[in-house]
Amino acid sequence: AAGPATAGTAPAGTAADRSAVERRESDQLADILRATIAAVIPGLGAARLPIGLSGTVSAGPALFAALEEARHAAGLAAARTEVAAVVTADEIDSHMLLLGSVPDEVRRAYRNRVLGPVLAYDSAHDAELVATLTAFLDHAGSWSRCAEVLHLHVNTVRYRIAKVEQLTGRNLGRLDDRVDLFLALRLS
Repeated sequence: AAGPATAGTAPAGTAADRSAVERRESDQLADILRATIAAVIPGLGAARLPIGLSGTVSAGPALFAALEEARHAAGLAAARTEVAAVVTADEIDSHMLLLGSVPDEVRRAYRNRVLGPVLAYDSAHDAELVATLTAFLDHAGSWSRCAEVLHLHVNTVRYRIAKVEQLTGRNLGRLDDRVDLFLALRLS
């Protein structure tokens, strides 16, 4: 489970003024939290302390979104190597912020719908299709770079990606299909 979530309130002013003020306040609060947790790290032992900090919002319905944002930031903090980490909303990639606002059951269903056949094939055949797909997308669809990183022959990468396309019914030459698979991989 993610660590504590924090949400603040925005000061009055124009949207542009609020944005700059919010970033400054968020940075200041993050710095205060980092300094504070540095003092308690020795007492944590084997425990970890992930902290997520949302952007500032006005009171009302926006608080729910801020809480989800902070939870997602805390999840990213938990994935870091530090014993105690603070992640602010400014550090969340735009697609990660979007994915963090989607309910867990919807994210799981999407991942299973898009990647389910690949995951099942990997499980049954130890084919490393997910690892190959991840490297392929991380290297902008470069066959040679993917092969180099995975220490494989380019033809092996081509075979594995063709198998992913066959299993998913998607064409990795199309941007929208790449995005679908990229997002499904990020939902793990």
